[in-house]
Amino acid sequence: MPDQQALHLPSQDNGADVEQGSIFFIGTATVILRCAGFTILTDPNFLHQGDHVHLGYGLRSRRRTEPAIGFHELPPLDLVVLSHLHEDHFDRIAERRLDRDLPIITTLQAARGLQAKGFLATQGLDRWDSLLVSKGNASLTITATPGQQGPALASKLLPAVMGSILDFAVGDRTLRVYISGDTVMHDDLQQIPQRYPGVDIALLHLGGTRIAGILLTMDAEQGVQALRLIAPRVAVPIHYDDYTVFKSPLADFASAVRAAGLEDRVHYLDRGETYSFSLASLRPSTHPDAPLTPAPG
Repeated sequence: MPDQQALHLPSQDNGADVEQGSIFFIGTATVILRCAGFTILTDPNFLHQGDHVHLGYGLRSRRRTEPAIGFHELPPLDLVVLSHLHEDHFDRIAERRLDRDLPIITTLQAARGLQAKGFLATQGLDRWDSLLVSKGNASLTITATPGQQGPALASKLLPAVMGSILDFAVGDRTLRVYISGDTVMHDDLQQIPQRYPGVDIALLHLGGTRIAGILLTMDAEQGVQALRLIAPRVAVPIHYDDYTVFKSPLADFASAVRAAGLEDRVHYLDRGETYSFSLASLRPSTHPDAPLTPAPG
């Protein structure tokens, strides 16, 4: 039976504009998501070009790119959403420098691992469990959605992974964000649009990660399948070229999107770029098929 937990954050009058939101792409699966007065960091990875991550079983992968900012340049954070505990998603810099009291919402397995490392505010979610986060007059509900790295047998040898639905609300303004996490297309994903239709923004982990020839994250073809299935107003591809295990470049996804006639549903970000949007433009019940309109400027 799905469970709902609760987390209350202190409300600070810091002048945040709750009507505006943004996604700042740092690299890999790491973004800063600002919405409804919340500032959220996803899958923190701040290693530098040429550094290696350890993927278990003696496997390593070299970073090809630089993160857009360093860890020391992060803004004050409300929480972290972590898809799974792999070093290219939670690296040794994050392990060393993140505040031990910062809430980290992740899988049950990763929460236990982080607690063992001294993190005191982890919140582990099982599939379809939710966490209600409140801050002033705004709320955020985070729900764990299915994720599976590779075929079923291979996934059992890898860390548990989750996707996330983030439902933001301020008064009558709402926004729904889907973060795929590191997953391939599999049958359980069919439940997401059934349970959580009307996704405004989807962050899709792509890259076609392959280890020993086994596909572990969505490649271009599967990315388009996910785009059709989730049907967001806007999809933002991330996690596409940062490590040597990523075998499906962003250009392949862009080509597949064009072939599918879905260009108006995708917004591409390079590291260091921001996608801005306005909650005032989001009227899912009134304009269910309209693309999300970026905020001016």
